[in-house]
Amino acid sequence: MINLFDGTRRPYSDAPQILITASDGNHTVQESDFFAGPSVLLTGLPLFDNLGDDYTFLASAKGYKDTGYQPVRLAAGVDKIVDLMLVPGDNVLNFADATWKALGQSRPGLKTLFANGAASDKAAADRYSAILENNGGLVLACLLNITAAMKQILLPQGTPLDYIKQIIWNDAQFPMAQDRFFAWADPQLKTQVQQAVQQNPPQFVQVPHGLHPGATSSFKQVTFDEANVQLTLHENDHKSIDGVNCIIVEPDIDYFKNTLNHLFLEVVVNAFGSLTDPRAVYVLRWISGRRAGIAEFDPLYTLVKA
Repeated sequence: MINLFDGTRRPYSDAPQILITASDGNHTVQESDFFAGPSVLLTGLPLFDNLGDDYTFLASAKGYKDTGYQPVRLAAGVDKIVDLMLVPGDNVLNFADATWKALGQSRPGLKTLFANGAASDKAAADRYSAILENNGGLVLACLLNITAAMKQILLPQGTPLDYIKQIIWNDAQFPMAQDRFFAWADPQLKTQVQQAVQQNPPQFVQVPHGLHPGATSSFKQVTFDEANVQLTLHENDHKSIDGVNCIIVEPDIDYFKNTLNHLFLEVVVNAFGSLTDPRAVYVLRWISGRRAGIAEFDPLYTLVKA
């Protein structure tokens, strides 16, 4: 069963004709036809009792970016559900639920974090509004993506977001971008992530940090097949906040866990034309969360038609 949603995370209800393509693990197209949606049931797909049962499902609709997922292991007599998101080709970011005022109702804890370090609520609101205007809102979308994803990660104690003391907003050395931000964090975050590395199965693995200037260590989430959080630590930088000798953490979200095995991601990523586009992260993280059966990824913005 393929369920199609739009960029607002609601069932797709626009152009009636959706091209659904199902290819088996041998790269043979077994189904390719137009359907009405938003839910399409495919039956009679052949099974092979080997890697041929790892299917790829792609969806296309006029005026929308292509989407898909792979692999989906099929088995006889087992219904599999694949939730996909179709985003308008010409889209804009809708931050109606993520304004500074709205944050007080929807995410009061997040608003408190974003306000930390500001001289006043107005100063906090002004710097928040400034990144909303930065690069068409992509910098704010990145911040909301990563904080929402960090909140979903259950460490032995708390979540990574619980260890963030203060976001770094205006710093030439540690600038906000559309693919990452920097923050001051309790150094206990490293201890918690190291414990998560030792869990069975592990939630994180340690990865090279050489591509992050000034970093001392880096850990990548391995929970999903795509759109995992990476936490890079700068342990030589210190700042005392609330009596805690904090270090800098640089969170970002990687598209790929295994590039070779997840070719469908290239469809989604290339559709946005950038390897650092938070809108692609939004789609991939939402799909991966649906596949994993966890709480819906909700970064407080949506993608709507321009």
